[in-house]
Amino acid sequence: MNRPDDRPGGGRSGADDRSVAVIGMACRLPGATDPEELWALLRDGEDMTGETPGERYDVGTPHSAEAGPGQGRTAGRRAGYVGDIAGFDAEFFGMSATEAAELDPQQRLLLMTAWEALEDAGQRPDRLAGSRTAVYVGNARADFLELALRQGPETVTAAQLNNFRSLLPARLSHFFDFRGPSVVVDTACSSSLVAVHQAVRSLRSGESPLALAAGVSIALRPDEGLVLTHAGGMARDGRSKFGDATADGYAPSDAVGVVVLKRLADALADGDRVRAVIRGSAVGNDGRTAEAVLNPSLQGQLDVLRWAYEDAGVDPADVDYVEAHGSGSPLLDPLELTALGEVLGAGRPAERPLLVGSVKTNIGHAEAAGGMAGLIKTVLCLEHGEVPASLHLNTPHPDVDWDGLPLTVPSKLQQLPEPGRPAFAGVCGQGASALNAHVVLGQACFGSGAADPAPDGAPYVLAISAHTPDALAELARSYAAYLRPGGAGASYAPRDICFTAATRRRHHEYRTAVVGRSHEELAAALTGTPAVGGRPLTAVAERYRRGEDVEWETVFGGPGRHVPLPRYPWQIRRYWPGEEHPREDGGDLAAWVLREHARTGFDDASTLTDIGIDSLAKLRIVVELVKRCEAEVDPEEFGRLRTVGELRQWTRALEAVAP
Repeated sequence: MNRPDDRPGGGRSGADDRSVAVIGMACRLPGATDPEELWALLRDGEDMTGETPGERYDVGTPHSAEAGPGQGRTAGRRAGYVGDIAGFDAEFFGMSATEAAELDPQQRLLLMTAWEALEDAGQRPDRLAGSRTAVYVGNARADFLELALRQGPETVTAAQLNNFRSLLPARLSHFFDFRGPSVVVDTACSSSLVAVHQAVRSLRSGESPLALAAGVSIALRPDEGLVLTHAGGMARDGRSKFGDATADGYAPSDAVGVVVLKRLADALADGDRVRAVIRGSAVGNDGRTAEAVLNPSLQGQLDVLRWAYEDAGVDPADVDYVEAHGSGSPLLDPLELTALGEVLGAGRPAERPLLVGSVKTNIGHAEAAGGMAGLIKTVLCLEHGEVPASLHLNTPHPDVDWDGLPLTVPSKLQQLPEPGRPAFAGVCGQGASALNAHVVLGQACFGSGAADPAPDGAPYVLAISAHTPDALAELARSYAAYLRPGGAGASYAPRDICFTAATRRRHHEYRTAVVGRSHEELAAALTGTPAVGGRPLTAVAERYRRGEDVEWETVFGGPGRHVPLPRYPWQIRRYWPGEEHPREDGGDLAAWVLREHARTGFDDASTLTDIGIDSLAKLRIVVELVKRCEAEVDPEEFGRLRTVGELRQWTRALEAVAP
């Protein structure tokens, strides 16, 4: 076991043995529901900030173009927003409608994004259950809980315990049955990069075999914007103008991002797809190197940069790109660029300046989750060998020595240099907590490259599954589009596609399996055209469809290459406090109770406990029934109900006496 040196620098020896692989990632960002959509908007140079939607809060009331101290107004109307924050697949995660509506959307979105990240990593949740997998979540907001508590003490219920911030990582650990560290990290805007740092340390020490590092921030109220406006931190035009002379603060943003991490040696041994390599990282507080705790410190940034590259065993002069904290602060931007120039510019050839950019110019600043957005962007840059433009830099900031510093902010898409080695990149994060973080990444250059996507003439079984029939039908359509000419699957061999689907995806209750020799045959079989026949593969497909276990490694005759596949098709419904869900029960009270509170399918013989109606749910139901029926409800009598059939009989009697 390789254990990290406890000294701040960590030493250069053994850096490769201590490297950590990024094997999967997923995100929900303004304008992007996954990393591929993020890369498209970055390449196109799009600014995804926009007007604040009315469902968040009335931005017009607290806004003023001339906002200043003491006016009670925010400076900007624009921000970056994730769409449909009320949408959730409650049934997939075993929640009732009432539970889902009462749950912070940060937890809901984090659950779905974590599932997608594990799918991208090819890590089956059922095989990870019970493991010491770690979860670290950067977060600084509890808007949903705080809004609920503001409604007054009479509205407070025990259900709001579920929305304490410590439950963000705990929700993931409970659902997936992860037994390792489960920690929320709050260092303000550096939170999610500190979460990555802690995950790396857990992996290096051998404490955890796998780790999820995440950042989540969903804004539901304008309060922080008011405070930051008074402090001069909010951009009046709602745009983050990193490095520009007119930079006057940042545009806030939503973000949810998750990366799946594993020790590099383990990832290579397990045949995982390595998207990038974390070579090292460092965190450090400014201490008293600044006049006040909220003032940024040049020395604090210099220290953390030097520690990070010492930990990584990477010469700072070899770094090709840095994703800056880059918030658009007129005070912080010049300090950050100066620190990068001093540490990463020393010994750098003049013809190879350091490229520096900021995703915040595209999507806004996601605060505690902002570093995760920057990390995901940086992994994409290393994968594609390109650096997109950083937006809104028209007049370089006069406090930056642009002529003397060996760095440049790209104004258009640029290729990463090709110095005959894997490219290196860094990601910066700085928090109002005075905690700085820096993560050092390297390109993943392992194996012999992409396999030949041409069919080899042999038939293969493509097995796919979902939690519901509707989801399975949607997934089959996604696979058909993926396999057809122009689809993403055309780049991968049919054997690798089928092997990945069979061995690296969770197998759900509703299943289908088809047999084909080529992309076209598999796609046609998924959409109804007769598939290739003949045993033994047809018999294997039939067994799978019946729900039987299949020894897939035996079927394929050896290991295969892990390739990207279509993601799970969530069956989204809207869940929000105080909103009635569509009625399909003709007014039957028992049907309403079961629809709102049952977590699973049931019949009259099902016990209430087995379908998720526990003692806490029963207390909520009693309160709801009193309001709905305007009649007295005996909690003890209701508590004695055991089965769905007894519930139906009891509610019919209640309806009969209700006014």
